[in-house]
Amino acid sequence: MKSLLKITFVLGIVVSVSSCKDNSKPNYQYMPNMYESVAYETNAESDAFNSPTGLHGKVGQLPPAGSIKRGFVPYEIPNTTEGYNFSKTITKSPLDSTAVDMKKAGELFDIYCAICHGTAGDGKGKLVKQEKFLGVPSYKDRQITIGSIFHVETYGLNSMGSYANQLSQKERWMIAAYVLELKNK
Repeated sequence: MKSLLKITFVLGIVVSVSSCKDNSKPNYQYMPNMYESVAYETNAESDAFNSPTGLHGKVGQLPPAGSIKRGFVPYEIPNTTEGYNFSKTITKSPLDSTAVDMKKAGELFDIYCAICHGTAGDGKGKLVKQEKFLGVPSYKDRQITIGSIFHVETYGLNSMGSYANQLSQKERWMIAAYVLELKNK
């Protein structure tokens, strides 16, 4: 008797579950947007980046005023002649002396600077010898400080461009210390 009740109960559940399926009408979907997403054209305009100026789809979202990216320390000296002259008064690096790795600084100098300034800092790099750039100064002939070197690495000067995008602030300070070491040799 108990087994007949169990069989009837299980058969009742199977019939009730299978009776809900109807092939002529699809079942309800809980979140249809997830199952059937809207197709977008690859290069079509989008309202995802509405700018505050009203140029919809033309300008990316702007960061909030006063925000800076993580790990970035602003450099307060302006890119002017007065700023460059002020940077010459900076004679001490903000890096701790233990944080300056001269071996790494030399490698960075060889990668980014030696092509023009030469490995000895004499202004006779490979591009100067091939006469691609002329007038690259020797460090021995210049009145430079660690601050002025960092300033020039950050903003560039004359034909030399900025290296702020390629090198972090720590790396630029390390290279500045290395340049002063080259100058004193």
